[in-house]
Amino acid sequence: METVSFEQVVSRGCGLDVHKKTVVATIDGEGLERVTREFGTFTSSLTELKDWLVDNKITHVAMESTGVYWKPVYNILEPTGITVWIVNARHVKNVPGHKTDKKDSRWLCKLLLAGLLKPSYIPPREQRELRDLTRYRKKLIQEVASNKNRVTRILEDCNVKLSSVLSDTSGITATRLVDKLCEGKGVTMEDIDRVYHGRIKATRDELWEACNGNISDHHVYLLGTIRAHNRHVESLIEELDQKIRHLLSPYENVLELLREIPGLSHKTVEDLIAEIGLDMNVFPSEKHLASWVGVSPGNNESAGKKKAEEPPTGINKLKQPL
Repeated sequence: METVSFEQVVSRGCGLDVHKKTVVATIDGEGLERVTREFGTFTSSLTELKDWLVDNKITHVAMESTGVYWKPVYNILEPTGITVWIVNARHVKNVPGHKTDKKDSRWLCKLLLAGLLKPSYIPPREQRELRDLTRYRKKLIQEVASNKNRVTRILEDCNVKLSSVLSDTSGITATRLVDKLCEGKGVTMEDIDRVYHGRIKATRDELWEACNGNISDHHVYLLGTIRAHNRHVESLIEELDQKIRHLLSPYENVLELLREIPGLSHKTVEDLIAEIGLDMNVFPSEKHLASWVGVSPGNNESAGKKKAEEPPTGINKLKQPL
């Protein structure tokens, strides 16, 4: 069978097949004999890989964006000055039935040398660290919301109908009444008078009736535990807010400009900068940016029918090529 050859675009390259415990590397190019070696994923082994690539004057490295396993390799190679490309696994599929770690590494190296790979957008380290903070903050905010829903379900379980008479069961009025219930004491009309205000649509009697349920020690314990956990999570969110503000303090002028856009809150602006960064030169046009963040409809047509595609999720943004 005739061998297909490609024009060489990259002078010296390396293809990495990255796994949890091993990294298979293949180097090839001008003045090099193609060599494939296997390394471990401990820091000492990755350092050995880095030195091997530097000694062979490798200019470009390509590896698939496999879970989070590519990140330690990228962090080791980033300071060397070697151009590291993270490529989408869907774009570099090997021939079915002929797939091994060594063949995958050689195939990546071959595609790299021929200039047939498209690198994904990898933001600078500062932005990656900011992303970690904003995404973790988002998870904690979701956790607080879930716990508030749990509190509402427990109140319904013991027939405390605060959700029927108050618009916000986590507001000041509801919180004070639940505090009273968690003390194991019944809510009196005097307690209602202390928290009642004119914005409450229900009457005092209706609010008092809503607080009289069948509350057991089990309910009191659950309510206290969940609310204590929420207070702890909220304190963590506050710490993250301060850390994020500190990291973004040099760019306060940019934050002010973005906050002038209707609908963008302080937190939304921070999340936006963490995801797309401040350097728009990495996106050739606004259309590329819209496509990368998943708000472009795209075009996937076959046999006259257009197929819908799911937009990329925030967790997989690093895997999306420009």
